[in-house]
Amino acid sequence: MASFDAIIIGGGPGGYVCAIRCAQLGLKVAVVEGRETLGGTCLNVGCIPSKALLNATHHLHEAHENFGKMGLMGPAPTVDWPKMLGYKDDVIGQNTKGIEFLFKKNKVTWIKGWATIPAPGQVKVGDDIHTAKNIVIATGSESSPLNGVTIDEKTVVTSTGALTLEKIPQKLAVIGAGVIGLEMGSVYARLGSEVTVIEYLDAITPGMDAEVAKTFQRILQKQGLKFILGAAVQGVDTTPTGATVRYKRKKTDAEATLDADTVLVATGRRPYTAGLGLDTLGVELLPRGQIKTDAHFATNINGLYAIGDAIIGPMLAHKAEDEGMALAEILAGKSGHVNYAVIPGVIYTTPEVASVGQTEEQLKAEGRAYKTGKFSFMGNGRAKAVFQGDGFVKILADKATDRILGAHIIGPMAGDLIHEICVAMEFGASAQDLALTCHAHPTYSEAVREAALACGDGAIHA
Repeated sequence: MASFDAIIIGGGPGGYVCAIRCAQLGLKVAVVEGRETLGGTCLNVGCIPSKALLNATHHLHEAHENFGKMGLMGPAPTVDWPKMLGYKDDVIGQNTKGIEFLFKKNKVTWIKGWATIPAPGQVKVGDDIHTAKNIVIATGSESSPLNGVTIDEKTVVTSTGALTLEKIPQKLAVIGAGVIGLEMGSVYARLGSEVTVIEYLDAITPGMDAEVAKTFQRILQKQGLKFILGAAVQGVDTTPTGATVRYKRKKTDAEATLDADTVLVATGRRPYTAGLGLDTLGVELLPRGQIKTDAHFATNINGLYAIGDAIIGPMLAHKAEDEGMALAEILAGKSGHVNYAVIPGVIYTTPEVASVGQTEEQLKAEGRAYKTGKFSFMGNGRAKAVFQGDGFVKILADKATDRILGAHIIGPMAGDLIHEICVAMEFGASAQDLALTCHAHPTYSEAVREAALACGDGAIHA
């Protein structure tokens, strides 16, 4: 039996970041992780491998579509699928080994195996029971099931199976027009698959600023993705050659089918807490399965905490990391805080889509008086030079105070550009503060400044 100041269950972004920060603050800490590698879903079968494939297929698209325009002549590359998957796996390996190194550097103990919590202050792994003053549940999430659909990770797959398909499908059906579905759909569309996305709602990317979502769908359609919106999937039947998706149009009740070689189920994720023994402990859960916590991530059981996808809030790796750092500070007797109003979200398609803060729809629902500053990337010299003039920056600011309330970007490097606005919002900046800040030329970031200028007297290059 080993004793620790804190034991974190789960070695994903929330868990490993929490552990490292705890160690840096002088706590004796261990992480329980049953995978062969650290990093959780994000590094092993999520964020990182999908970005590797998005990167590879983006270069493939550029070679086919834009190299000739720049005078880069010669045959476009062909795809060696096993080698591309090998590149993806190498990227995963580099990142997971990096976390192992950080654990050794910070003297974090990795207890390999799957954990249960038999009693407050105890964590059982295999036959061993370890004790801790504090236990942190950072077990992440899993793909949500869909009635009438059986996952085999070969023909009918989640995001996990979509990253390891034996061959590139001729036809790919994607159930769900959220982040995962559109990212993986983009990957396979660039690889030559005929991609059809089926979405229950009448618009893609639920919760996104409506104007951005409309523009995003139009751009994806130009890239070859097809959309069936307002359709409820009734089931998926596997066939000798693939699968058939059965769906019903919500407005008319008309039934239809879609044949595909592979079906990707991307209907969201749910907290993964199975096997921990929460029922026996009496841990309070929310109606959708999240662990109920207070403002300091504490559950109703003394000394038991939870962070990341296991609790309420957006299921984002960086949200989990922030919570992990904040909780580590709290456990070390300091003040830990997460500003949930300034957590960005990014979709890593081409163009990228990024947002932070409130949407126009949310502001209208609140009756908030606001103003809008917009600037198209067609007016940005750098974006036009790299064939990425589609999209725009939109900044929403309080009509009376000019304080930035939200921002939405669709365009090149949107996932990086959004953080300038995040920092501005964190410090309570006005749109004018951004507008008066000198931005280097030529950069994509000038579009952010122009949108800020548009909140005032007007953009220069519009």
